[in-house]
Amino acid sequence: MDKSAVRLLEPTHEAWPPGGIGPKDRQIAVLMSGGVDSSVAAMLLKDAGWEAVGVTLVIPAAENCARSNPCCGAMVGKVCREIGIPHYYMDVKEEFRELVIDRFRRSYEAGMTPNPCADCNNEIKFGLAWDLIRREMGIERLATGHYARIVREGGRTLLSRATDRDKDQSYFLYGIRRERLERLHLPLGDICKGEVRELARRRGLSAAERPESQDLCFVGGEDYREAVGASGETHRKGPIVDSSGRVLGEHDGASRFTIGQRKGLRIPAREPLFVVAIRPETNTVVVGTRKEAERIRVTADRVNVLMPDRWRSGERLFGRIRSSGEPAPCTVSAASGEAVSVEFDEPCFAPASGQRLVLYDADGIVVGGGVIVSESEV
Repeated sequence: MDKSAVRLLEPTHEAWPPGGIGPKDRQIAVLMSGGVDSSVAAMLLKDAGWEAVGVTLVIPAAENCARSNPCCGAMVGKVCREIGIPHYYMDVKEEFRELVIDRFRRSYEAGMTPNPCADCNNEIKFGLAWDLIRREMGIERLATGHYARIVREGGRTLLSRATDRDKDQSYFLYGIRRERLERLHLPLGDICKGEVRELARRRGLSAAERPESQDLCFVGGEDYREAVGASGETHRKGPIVDSSGRVLGEHDGASRFTIGQRKGLRIPAREPLFVVAIRPETNTVVVGTRKEAERIRVTADRVNVLMPDRWRSGERLFGRIRSSGEPAPCTVSAASGEAVSVEFDEPCFAPASGQRLVLYDADGIVVGGGVIVSESEV
């Protein structure tokens, strides 16, 4: 993709002076949505003496999101004026559509379970956007309002889980390139969500009472598969079968289902049934018992390694196959620069192709992660 398509728009109020004013190592750009988290992150950095500038990404469907979710980017300029920092919008619509939305749609049509937030972080926020900030503004350091921590120990810079475990977002950040961690700042890593809101209230920030977003940012409350235009064979009616191939019912579109899903099957059974496989080539949804949906071995490709010394066969780690829940103990059975396989101590429920496998050490440090593939793809 031509990176020149990403561009900064005119500042909403004061402009960032070319080269900044103070020392280069005290200049920082803050990616801001207008919500309370990124607003407080910027406020804390400014209070700590950083020469900060707010940057808001302009993405497709932002207009729909702004109508349904008041914490979107329309009001960021006001928050930045309250904090006392310059603010810019950055147009990433074309790149976001190609690298996040189109990938999201293709994944569902292929029977996978995509993770657009991880794709956005890896490709847009900590990739193209950071590159443009460095190139156009001369700012090397980047900050966000994510709940995760940057840890420095033994001459290394590492990514760790947040102090507020309920809000921890390290799962979505595993894809940051290792060499960029030393220039990344996460001011909320040691703060609990309630404290963040209280800090915003004390300062009188207009973002203090804005609700958290519960929807995908590019959907804005719509059904996400409809919003991105999922279509093709997997959007038509087709059979629901059990693992032996026996037809149990009919679905309204395989792209409406994900691995592990229980709702919407409309099939009477003695015990609960879950989606255990999606076969887009025949537009078939396969269902089974919970035990049939469980797996001990999980494999991921397109890996990003943050702790190479722990990325090896036989290593005892803790894995997450989705953003919620505690990491579970596992053993690395195979590891390379392209893929990793682990075996969990206890079966994990419904690992889905397209989701992420993220591995941690016992202290909550992110060792690395990748995109889960089904056993048939290995």
